[in-house]
Amino acid sequence: MTNTANTKYTTNTTNDANTTGFTVLVTGATGRVGRRVVESAEAAGLTVRSASRSGAVRFDWADRSTWAEALRGADAAHIAHLPDVGAPGAAEAVGAFARLAVELGVGRLTLLSARGEPQAHATEQAVRDSGAAWTVVRASWFAQNLSEGPLLEEMRGGELVFPAGEVLEPFIDTRDIADVVVAALTGGGRFAGRTLDITGPRLLSFRQAVAEVAGAAGREIAYVPVSAREYGAALTQFGVPEGEVEFLIELFETNLDGRNAMLSDGVREVLGRAPRDFADFARECAEAGVWKA
Repeated sequence: MTNTANTKYTTNTTNDANTTGFTVLVTGATGRVGRRVVESAEAAGLTVRSASRSGAVRFDWADRSTWAEALRGADAAHIAHLPDVGAPGAAEAVGAFARLAVELGVGRLTLLSARGEPQAHATEQAVRDSGAAWTVVRASWFAQNLSEGPLLEEMRGGELVFPAGEVLEPFIDTRDIADVVVAALTGGGRFAGRTLDITGPRLLSFRQAVAEVAGAAGREIAYVPVSAREYGAALTQFGVPEGEVEFLIELFETNLDGRNAMLSDGVREVLGRAPRDFADFARECAEAGVWKA
């Protein structure tokens, strides 16, 4: 799934900022959103510094000695905190990183945040308080969570067990998130000091989303809803640390309680076009054989 050219989804690349020689540091550059930010930024003509724990530009949230070298000389930075923007310790780490960025002359920051996640608010505030020209991008549930990462093997195995009940979610394509991030970084003052709420174009339950994937892939894939506590117990059996499990249980119980069952016009406002539809995502991934058993 690459950010290939498609006239239906062409982004308005007219930027307020002069992007000639503009260097952006992308943290989490190998992640589901990060690597699309890299692709979108390169397509916009930016000089991209792709940072990860094992990449050419080394960056590790757990090793602060890697931060300054990654930041030095960059004009802007995109922040994606792992394992989650609302995880314990995230606000302290992101705040320290953002302040260091400002000290080193990196005055433009974007933060990838989660829509409907109160646990993330302290991290968002830490970026606001850093002194940078900031933009918070609050995104709904990623469509690519079903095609990449830990849920993929379950999907390939023909059954997704997940604690989302029948709640409706406006699944968003991570390519749209990336394009919004790049627009915020290159838009001069248009999006500075703003929190952007972005979603996909329609509401789907996880059952409906799995059914659309199954239809596109031409195979049976079941959706089995469980409680957050049941899901947490399974994670514990798989060796996920107890503290992380407790955080995830709390996250699922709040973020997937229906509070996100509404659409926003954020993508259209920023990019001047509609967000990509889940059906297009499912078709493209199926054609690429993503969900083959």
